[in-house]
Amino acid sequence: MVELSGVLGVMVVALGMVLTPGPNMVYLVSRSITQGRRAGIISLGGVALGFMVYLLAANLGLSVVFIAVPELYFAVKLAGAAYLAYLAWNALKPGGVSVFTPQDVPHDSPRKLFMMGLMTNLLNPKIAVMYLSLIPQFIDLEKSHVLLQGIALGSIQIVVSVTVNLTIVLAAGTIAVFLSRRPSWLKAQRYAMGTALGALAISLALDTSGPAKSG
Repeated sequence: MVELSGVLGVMVVALGMVLTPGPNMVYLVSRSITQGRRAGIISLGGVALGFMVYLLAANLGLSVVFIAVPELYFAVKLAGAAYLAYLAWNALKPGGVSVFTPQDVPHDSPRKLFMMGLMTNLLNPKIAVMYLSLIPQFIDLEKSHVLLQGIALGSIQIVVSVTVNLTIVLAAGTIAVFLSRRPSWLKAQRYAMGTALGALAISLALDTSGPAKSG
């Protein structure tokens, strides 16, 4: 039903997207270290559900609301920028700590962990735009079951993203131990992450372009 070229194309794009540091990675790493791998995996479940929500919305035509109502798009985008700025401030503020630094924090319930993972993903409108502009490029309109093609290709993106993020969750503790033995590296990592998140927040907030329309 789906061409091999389309599968490979979506896999490459999905891999590039998930390896770019962003809110999902920061949240999953910090939660895995502060509360353990199980908490990280539960949080990842929420992130995965967020992907599924955007996938279904795009393929059912609901995400065209971002094009029909650009004000909503910009409102969600600004909310995402504010969240990135918040994460950046936590990393750069005096006394701030790296996301790989173990901390004694109150353990959240599984339900809260799941919901926080879900909201972290849903606050990124670029995910919806990606599904709206990317998936159609790999759909063969001459074949039947266009909706199923879109869902299948989007599912590939979800599998790639969840697999990579799961690897990060499972390795977060090892990375934390490695950095804890190298204080200068830990500090550099914290400032690098905070600066990157701050730059992303500013870029997102200043971006006045509207949602991309798929051809």
